[in-house]
Amino acid sequence: MKIIESHLPSQGVTKPLEAMMFNNHESIIYHYDENTGLKAIVAIHNTVLGPALGGVRMWNYANEEDALIDVLRLSRGMTYKSAVAGLDLGGGKAVLIGEPNQLKNEAYLRKYGQFVESLQGIYTTAPDMNTNIDDMVHIAKETKYVVGLPATHKGSGDTSILTAYGTYMSIKAAAKQVYGNDSLAGKKIGIQGLGKVGALLVEYLSKEGAQMYVTDVIADRMATIARAYKVQVIQDPEAFYDLDMDIYAPCALGATINDQTISRLKCKAIVGAANNQLADEHKHGRMLLEKGIVYAPDFLVNAGGVINVHTEYYGGYNEALAYQQVENIYATCLEILQISAQTNQPSQEVAMQLAEQRIQAIKNARLL
Repeated sequence: MKIIESHLPSQGVTKPLEAMMFNNHESIIYHYDENTGLKAIVAIHNTVLGPALGGVRMWNYANEEDALIDVLRLSRGMTYKSAVAGLDLGGGKAVLIGEPNQLKNEAYLRKYGQFVESLQGIYTTAPDMNTNIDDMVHIAKETKYVVGLPATHKGSGDTSILTAYGTYMSIKAAAKQVYGNDSLAGKKIGIQGLGKVGALLVEYLSKEGAQMYVTDVIADRMATIARAYKVQVIQDPEAFYDLDMDIYAPCALGATINDQTISRLKCKAIVGAANNQLADEHKHGRMLLEKGIVYAPDFLVNAGGVINVHTEYYGGYNEALAYQQVENIYATCLEILQISAQTNQPSQEVAMQLAEQRIQAIKNARLL
């Protein structure tokens, strides 16, 4: 593993990094700018299939170690996401440490763009939590290694649209596996998180006639959805895990599937857009399997966003091709769930193995 320190404001290698070195990241790059307050970490996990591409997440992490753990997990997830979706991209991610409302402005974003440009193409950035397509416009003033730009800037636009569509396709695939058909009419589906993806998912499920429970930490979001759609609002987020629902769709932060929540869940399937839903991917994937809960791997479910920018990265955005590739998530998801059922192997591990097999095959072909 290569660690590059660029104006690193605190210690270099931390215990979480040492603990996660088995994931074999190619490089971890730090950057700090005193004038703008920019504190950034970029993690490059694997570039066998192509250049690393992934979103830039901004969050007010409690400490640097939390930020590092997040970027390591997210970048690894991007490797698997692109590989299992059949894309010619590697896995990378960036995190910006700080409060978005206090730090994020044009100067801050352009400084981040300069940092990305300095990496000379090993990482291409895109929107993620607390960054959007308008932010990408400022970043693009300093680097060509940015995607997810607005259509007015010849970009692919809002990545959440196809992320939500891919999540919807995955829910239908999981329903097919559990119930024998993919109709969602009358199915009780709980959507945890009503950001852009969660809100769009509500729209898709409403058209199918699903019975929806929704929750979010922001009350205004719940109120807006309740005015527009027939949903049952759950004010207490903690009570969400005790609901009698058919499908649980986590669409906010990760690690909601853990020792405390699995015992409370009554659902038949878990399919959501959140990253890193399993607090411990091996332990909790196995626990879900033993409890009889079908789990759609998160890095496949939410692959619509990277599929959307994939065509933008390679020669210009093609909306028809992007939608076609996202629709393929249905078949891939169903295949993984069927293999999981046949082999009694957690679906997350099945998906990871398929991704790793593709990566190794391409690596071997280049070595010949």
